[in-house]
Amino acid sequence: MTETTTDATAIDFEKMDGLVPGIVQDVNTGQVLMVGFLNDQSYKKTLESGFVTFWSRTRQKLWMKGETSGNRLRIVDVSTDCDRDTLLFRVTVDGDGLVCHEGTVSCFTRPIPVEVADAK
Repeated sequence: MTETTTDATAIDFEKMDGLVPGIVQDVNTGQVLMVGFLNDQSYKKTLESGFVTFWSRTRQKLWMKGETSGNRLRIVDVSTDCDRDTLLFRVTVDGDGLVCHEGTVSCFTRPIPVEVADAK
């Protein structure tokens, strides 16, 4: 297992071919803002800089969210799940707070209709 250890927390990058999902949540509102992927290199850069840095799967390079827009994701705290293969970043957003490249606060803006089963 390939792991990065920081403060005795090891992240398992092997389960998804070197990547782990990074969920970004606004620390003040609890709203999920976006999801991106990190590899070992972007995870280390994130911890060193204090700003969420992803691995761009399309461009095959490090990508600090907000590097061009100014809407950087300033980390308040970070945790991993019980399987150590997903990260949760609680952040404040620099700039105007519009995280999504479509100009919205959150990337999650498209509701999908679903029928909810009875809880009987």
